[in-house]
Amino acid sequence: MTDYKMHLLICGGTGCKASESDEIKNRLNQFIEKHGLEDDVQVVMTGCFGFCEKGPIVKVLPDNTFYVQVKPSDAEEIIKEHVVKGRPVPRLLYTDPKSEKHVSDSKGMDFYKKQIRVALRNCGFINPENIDECIARDGYQALGKCLTEMTPEEAIKEVKDSGLRGRGGGGFPTGLKWEITRNVENDQKYVVCNADEGDPGAFMDRSILEGDPHSVIEAMAICGYCIGADTGLVYIRAEYPLAIQRLKVAIRQAEEYGLLGEDILGTGFNFRIELRYGAGAFVCGEETALIHSMEGLRGEPTFKPPFPSVSGYMGKPTNVNNVETLANIPVIINKGAAWFSSIGTEKSKGTKVFALAGKINNVGLIEVPMGTTLREVIYDIGGGIKDGKEFKAVQTGGPSGGCLTKEHLDIPIDYDNLLAVGSMMGSGGMIVMDEDDCMVSIAKFYLDFTLEESCGKCTPCRVGNKRLYEILDKITQGKGEAEDIERLKELSFVIKDTALCGLGQTSPNPVLSTISNFENEYLAHVVDGKCPAGQCKSLLRYDILEEMCTGCTLCFRNCPVGAITGERRQPHYIDQSLCIKCGVCYEKCKFNAVILT
Repeated sequence: MTDYKMHLLICGGTGCKASESDEIKNRLNQFIEKHGLEDDVQVVMTGCFGFCEKGPIVKVLPDNTFYVQVKPSDAEEIIKEHVVKGRPVPRLLYTDPKSEKHVSDSKGMDFYKKQIRVALRNCGFINPENIDECIARDGYQALGKCLTEMTPEEAIKEVKDSGLRGRGGGGFPTGLKWEITRNVENDQKYVVCNADEGDPGAFMDRSILEGDPHSVIEAMAICGYCIGADTGLVYIRAEYPLAIQRLKVAIRQAEEYGLLGEDILGTGFNFRIELRYGAGAFVCGEETALIHSMEGLRGEPTFKPPFPSVSGYMGKPTNVNNVETLANIPVIINKGAAWFSSIGTEKSKGTKVFALAGKINNVGLIEVPMGTTLREVIYDIGGGIKDGKEFKAVQTGGPSGGCLTKEHLDIPIDYDNLLAVGSMMGSGGMIVMDEDDCMVSIAKFYLDFTLEESCGKCTPCRVGNKRLYEILDKITQGKGEAEDIERLKELSFVIKDTALCGLGQTSPNPVLSTISNFENEYLAHVVDGKCPAGQCKSLLRYDILEEMCTGCTLCFRNCPVGAITGERRQPHYIDQSLCIKCGVCYEKCKFNAVILT
């Protein structure tokens, strides 16, 4: 084995690959060879570093220099200056927006300071396609410990005592789910990894599978040992080609090392893993719909009980956990339940991974202790709102969650606190909105998603959400009535009480939370006929102030539909019957004569 003096780690997640990180790797290797440094410097393609806003990222070890927004054309300078001469390249370093100074070490960045990486512990540190690097960071040590030092009951107790709750959205105690499945007598049981990540803006599970697939494989094997299963199934959406590729490589390597398959580590325990592909149906994130899809049936949920732990895949006891939940298991076994439960809050232990997106400066993947406030996430880690605009709301829990406001910024994030204010943890999507967002349109957007993704099996979800969407659409078209707000509330509560599965039961949350926190915006739409954020085109009106118009004809010449009339050096006018509310006149006017009302 070559003893390298320096390693160049390159983010190899989907986002950075789309920004030419593969070409960066090739160029770095090219210049390493040119300088004869092949025996001293190794280039490693890793998983996601998390700081997606600044990708592609190149991290230099052992000095921990962190380069951001690297391009293939920067490769030569990195090798010449940093590797050969030992001088960092200042222009590629992260610039702290507060101090406007370069920060060379990621530990000094606000984005990372408050994070504790447990589920993401190996992402950005190892080559996910090299099992030796995983093993060097304690990979499969927990599996060996369970198989040789712990009974299934002892391992389950450790998971129960840790307080780990399902990270897929439901928040059910993981150890209890394992115990229930173990206690069901049957000759065949299954372990299912739910990798069907469908929330808009969510990429937590994908990044874990791309950056550390072995942690999930190890956890599934541990679960199999605990519940008495010899088969694991990963249900993953086909739109995740990189995650699928790396999972396949990891499974093959684990089999070659005797960590999967027959007689694992000589203990007599057998466990194999297969992949099952989803076609992108959001409802298949619900465990019974997921199981039906794996069986080749239509992906529709069913009434519970019986729960999958009693009758799941092929009618056999089945334990279903999502990717992030499983990624925590090896650490809990290695470090102990007490260590894990020391992080977080009384009822929500450990950390949570969030996909931070929207109108925020630091878009990326973060992992913070439960109990961290929304303010810390948005302003300390996220760097605040883009372009200095005003924070308006944050949607937690994906399309099934709720929109929270400034009043909720100091709420500690955990399962119970978010539910108490009309939102939910969900799988971890967190979309930030600013002053330019219309909350009625936001609710309409999420309802549109729910309509598209509903399986249509139950009437409340199939018909009820359609009616909700129609009312919201009427309001954004300027045709709403004051009574529509009460209709939205009443119908939302009926859907929540009567829908078959979690998707339908939580689908009205965006409507109810936006009405609760932004009822003034709804009233402005239906009473005043105005959209305060200026996003609903049907409610916009562009006018030209006669006293400000110089008759330059710039608006006239740029109007795409000929709605503006007027002579040169004379005030111009907009024909409202022709205006399509495109805003070109507003953007082109140099004299502030065009106003939006």
